[in-house]
Amino acid sequence: MNKKEQVLTDFRDLFSKLVWLNKLKMESTLHDYKPSEVHCIEYIGNHADANVTKMAESMYMTRGAISKITKKLIDKQLIESYQKPDNKKEIYFKLTAQGSQIKQAHDQLHQEFEERDQVVFEQVTDEQFDHMLQFIQRYSDHLDDEIKKLDYSQKSE
Repeated sequence: MNKKEQVLTDFRDLFSKLVWLNKLKMESTLHDYKPSEVHCIEYIGNHADANVTKMAESMYMTRGAISKITKKLIDKQLIESYQKPDNKKEIYFKLTAQGSQIKQAHDQLHQEFEERDQVVFEQVTDEQFDHMLQFIQRYSDHLDDEIKKLDYSQKSE
């Protein structure tokens, strides 16, 4: 296996371990909510004037999927929709008090995960962080370009 293949394999393995380990705690704490619902709550809580289009782009989901999730969240009284006086066409979302509690629980879990993993990050130098961040940004930019190509090809079909 060459280094490129090893990096990709190790990224997948690392991500799988992280998801598996975090999932156990997430499900026990937020057991009444699907991960997609919690991620929508997180997005809405972190972004003013969250709407379906912005959420879909950020979460790499379709607008239809986000619409279904937001409808469920409204039914569960975790979010509410609103319109701006100057734009009656667009619908925006904000958290209710109950939705804010879910977001706080989710944020607390992320804080616990960060504390759990701090022992690894304490050993990383600034230079190593810089190199990792540069690589991640280059790879992310590449994947963004590939996603844009898919959007264009799907629109032309």
